[in-house]
Amino acid sequence: MRLFFFSPLRRLPTVLAIAAACLACATVHAQALPPGVQIGMSADALQAALPTVERVARPQRLPGGLAGSWRLAPTMLAGLPFEATFYFAGSTLRRVEYVAAAQIEPDRGAGAFAQLLEWGRAAFGPEVGARDPGNAYASWVSGDTDVYAQHVDEPRRASVRLVYKARQLKDGGEL
Repeated sequence: MRLFFFSPLRRLPTVLAIAAACLACATVHAQALPPGVQIGMSADALQAALPTVERVARPQRLPGGLAGSWRLAPTMLAGLPFEATFYFAGSTLRRVEYVAAAQIEPDRGAGAFAQLLEWGRAAFGPEVGARDPGNAYASWVSGDTDVYAQHVDEPRRASVRLVYKARQLKDGGEL
């Protein structure tokens, strides 16, 4: 008769692999647009999908008639508190921007940016990237939406940004 010795440590690699897969899934969902939110929806639909969304007293203006007129309380993504702002042009949601200040972080946001890169690669495939002193950028295309992550690490400021925006294709006459 053979005796088998059961050791919980023998199964540790399997347990760790399962835990890592679950964590990766949670990370992917953490960076996705909130449930019920989609580029192109109206402000009324945004309020219905996110009852905690708040109107901004002084909306930030961007080119193209975009106004950051709605926001959510900070949400933890990739280990940093990101503030979400919803930008409308006319009556249509055209951009969702998550921004986290990172100047007080020991790595100045590099770890959070690395996590967003991993998430983007898993969700959308290889990125188109750029890097120059103090700035790193990665972008993806998902249907009619552009998604990009940016890490700014300049001497006076550091931040990490994740943006979903309506894809704008230009014809040859606009180039």
